[in-house]
Amino acid sequence: MQTGAPTEKQVGDTHTPPGLPSGTAQRIGVPREIFPGEKRVATMPEVVQKLIKLGFTVSVESGAGEEANVSDEAYRAAGATVIEGAAKLWASSDIVFKVRAPTADEVALMREGSSLISFIWPAQNPELMQQLAAKKVTVLAIDALPRMLSRAQKMDALTSMAGVTGYRAVIEAANAFGRFFNGQITAAGKVPPAKVFIAGAGVAGLAAIGTAAGLGAIVRANDTRAEVADQVTSLGGEFVKVDFEEEGGGGGGYAKVMSEGFQQAQRAMYAKQAREVDIIITTALIPGKPAPKLITAEMVMSMKPGSVIVDMAAEQGGNCELTEPGKAVVKHGVTIVGYTDLASRLSTQSSTLYANNLFRLTEELCKTKDGVINVNMEDDAIRGLTVVKDGQITWPAPAPKSVPAAAAKPAASAAPAAKKAHGHGGASEPMAGNKLAIMFGVTAALFWFIGANAPAAFLGHFTVFVLGCFIGYMVVWNVKPALHTPLMSVTNAISSIIAIGALVQISPITGAAGRPDELIRWIAAGGIVLTAINMFGGFAVTQRMLAMFRK
Repeated sequence: MQTGAPTEKQVGDTHTPPGLPSGTAQRIGVPREIFPGEKRVATMPEVVQKLIKLGFTVSVESGAGEEANVSDEAYRAAGATVIEGAAKLWASSDIVFKVRAPTADEVALMREGSSLISFIWPAQNPELMQQLAAKKVTVLAIDALPRMLSRAQKMDALTSMAGVTGYRAVIEAANAFGRFFNGQITAAGKVPPAKVFIAGAGVAGLAAIGTAAGLGAIVRANDTRAEVADQVTSLGGEFVKVDFEEEGGGGGGYAKVMSEGFQQAQRAMYAKQAREVDIIITTALIPGKPAPKLITAEMVMSMKPGSVIVDMAAEQGGNCELTEPGKAVVKHGVTIVGYTDLASRLSTQSSTLYANNLFRLTEELCKTKDGVINVNMEDDAIRGLTVVKDGQITWPAPAPKSVPAAAAKPAASAAPAAKKAHGHGGASEPMAGNKLAIMFGVTAALFWFIGANAPAAFLGHFTVFVLGCFIGYMVVWNVKPALHTPLMSVTNAISSIIAIGALVQISPITGAAGRPDELIRWIAAGGIVLTAINMFGGFAVTQRMLAMFRK
């Protein structure tokens, strides 16, 4: 079986199943998920309507949405055809939308030349990849999406599902925990808040932090990537740092495998947290590798009776040594939740988000809106997703052309090298001081020249202008970039003081000829209009941002 990139003839080809006339609308089929415990469905009625507007016809297997609280009647009302039996649906579909990777029996039902969009996990399923290639189908693995591409975010089903599982993990922890999350003072006594530690602050971890903090718990979190510390703090958590300097970013939103020295320091920190907290939620995963063991049996034994561990990495072996995938067990007085179907436990929400991700992908595949997909292998996002193209295995994809990540790292490391060339780091500081003194000297001379020659009325306005520039610089540039958006909306509103000056100028002014100066009036009128837009826009943006944080 050939692997690697497709030939020139294949690149950019419109994928039309054999026997289907060019330009004929393709049929999207949505089978019922047969994986044990899977309750999600690959599309929802509201998305069916959008797919039909793109020119496709849609078929759904009877009962496919039952576990996600969607009836066959709802699909029919949206314009889909409901088909009895999986064999008939697979045989009649040009494109199949699925959640879980297909089984061998499902692959056998696929029609040669059709397309499949689903979670595939090609690194973990080499046999499945060979079976799909033998069927001469085209397969787009939604889990293989190049997540570093900004335009790929709308199609990122991994992020969507991670957000759901992070939320659900906290709900499962609350269900297994014997006390309130929030602290309370009642007539019956004082209830301390629960202490929650979250290992891993990726998408799932951040969702768990926000949920636990919203429930009133004291939340702590750790991640090997130092850049997520601000995100943890912004969600109401406390970032717990490992006493070891090493960067853990592995690209694509994942962490990398850390050095042994870092892992030892990390284990010491986890052991300390295990003794102090009530709930631990672990989220650590490394692509293509078993989940790292973060919580040892000794740590579990050191936890307080009644404590809870929710292991979100259970499907990949678990972050806790005592996790039993798919089960909730009690060991040493600690409840260890190892459910592998957290997203399915919020099946309606998960299905809605996943269906939207697939619709956004379909939009990219069918930009002509004629109901026929075009698997364009020149598109970085589509190329990354495509793991099998017309029976040829094309996974793994090359690095996206639009993200020159490899070239960025040497440029970033050039700064320390430049410092070393100057000696011991402080040699460049006197030069900077000299430049600053020269700049102030030139500025002072310029101000003296203006003051000596300009009219007295101009000096007053000029002084206010200079002070305004200075205050604006101190207010805006000394604030963290994360706060710039709300800050700018407020300062825009405050800047409407300009309207007062414009109102003064729009009043009758006598020019040199003894007549009102119409030019100044029109300039002032324009200033009032622009400032009014600035003022009301600033308040509108501020209100919208504040509304995001109101419950």
